[in-house]
Amino acid sequence: MERYFYRRKERIPLTEIEGVLAVQVDESMRSAAELRSFGELVAGEDATAPAMEIEEEEARAFSNSGWVFIRPRNTIELARTSRDMPRNVRDINAVYQLEDGHVLIGTQTLTVQFQADLSQDEVQRRLQERELAIVRELGFAPNQFEVEIPTGADLLGVANSLQESEGTLSAEPAFIEYIGRRLIPTDPVYAEQWHLENTGSSGGIAGADISSQDAWEFTRGAGIRLAIIDNGFDVTNPDLSEAIASESGFYDNAGNFHQTLMNYPDSKHGTFCAGMAAARHDNGIDGCGAAPEVDLVLVATLNDQVGTQMTLARALAYTVNPSLEVAGADPEMGADVIVSSLGPNGANWPLMTVLENAIVFAAHRGRKDRGSPVFWASSNGNFDIAKDQVVSHPDVIAVGRSRRDDTEDNSARGEELDFLAPGVDVVNTISGGGTSISTGTSFAAPLSAGIGVLILSVNPDLSACDVRQIMRDTCDKVGGVTYDEAGRNLDYGYGRVNAYRAVVQACKLRNPRKPE
Repeated sequence: MERYFYRRKERIPLTEIEGVLAVQVDESMRSAAELRSFGELVAGEDATAPAMEIEEEEARAFSNSGWVFIRPRNTIELARTSRDMPRNVRDINAVYQLEDGHVLIGTQTLTVQFQADLSQDEVQRRLQERELAIVRELGFAPNQFEVEIPTGADLLGVANSLQESEGTLSAEPAFIEYIGRRLIPTDPVYAEQWHLENTGSSGGIAGADISSQDAWEFTRGAGIRLAIIDNGFDVTNPDLSEAIASESGFYDNAGNFHQTLMNYPDSKHGTFCAGMAAARHDNGIDGCGAAPEVDLVLVATLNDQVGTQMTLARALAYTVNPSLEVAGADPEMGADVIVSSLGPNGANWPLMTVLENAIVFAAHRGRKDRGSPVFWASSNGNFDIAKDQVVSHPDVIAVGRSRRDDTEDNSARGEELDFLAPGVDVVNTISGGGTSISTGTSFAAPLSAGIGVLILSVNPDLSACDVRQIMRDTCDKVGGVTYDEAGRNLDYGYGRVNAYRAVVQACKLRNPRKPE
């Protein structure tokens, strides 16, 4: 049932999970069999009749605090309305869910603040009108109180009625919610990775980054496979090796494919690209990637950037369906997201039919015909992106680069540009270990692909087109320039990518299971 409440005077929509209650039990009452005496479990791994979805970390935190979500039997429903708790039960309340998927458990209390010029007598009168009892005064702001609602009263209805009345500054439900640790990676050079967290130092603008920390509260990309196609990679790099999937491989000079990490060609360019997307976090090594828990399928081709579009096309198709190159390989082990930063600078790259067919195959046939988003770095330099027929292809997500002051940095421009991502003086992994500073759209593209990974990890049912549209729609309109009615600028595309907004939007588009 659609409801709303107020938070700092903003009306916030949420859904009340009908027919479901949150029950907090003692430690002695936590086995699935005992809990089922109260009703059907509707969330978590022991759920008998799933009716709601909760992020794994959030569900674990509620469980650790004794909260279970139940479609109740009459005894629990009656206990809720009478507040006469059964043995081993501490609390029973309604359950709500925000658009981003976070769960809120109702309580019996509100925090209320009235205008400072209201007298104590007037405050008491207004509370008594609604049968609200003061629990305590919250003296760090004038006329601010914690109040208790009457037994059986509707928490949201009482709060909204009070908020919408004259003289009330705020009336907010005291929800029980998951307040986890914000992930700030401990990696040694994380503080230098302004593209992940821009503090405004060194001429930057605070917040001119991809909002990774907020996005990581939802996901870090676990369970998604990202394919990176480049000249080579340091597959022994300690900040990447843990992520590399067995489907990784390389093409030799004769065009033969080898699904192995033995004698793997190295390239500082490819290694840096891989780090931008997938460098591990909290391992005490170097820096961190946009999706630090993703699985990597690394495919090396075009030795020293000399090769055929046919080999590049084969590599692209292989990442979608490994059985196309390796007999007996599992076709289901293809990549969810694909990125490449290969291509000539100068934006003059005619597209051969074979590569176009591979792009179309990946973007439409990948992921069981939902399509694998294909990200590609646009040309470095202020060129017309349309001259690059690969990057400007309708099924390719074209990425330009931005600086730490949220301005574009003269990468290819035009109507086919999707958006910008940080790519100037960024810090990440290098071959042989350690980190360096580098610049290029080559590094903005895998950073953006990492956001595509985060999107699909929270909503794997999205199509490749959905991922692209979400990233366009959630870009920050940076640069102080004019965007047209479609939200686009020739130099900025749809703006600078924002991982947090993109992940939240992906969560909103999920199809949650409704109570029966």
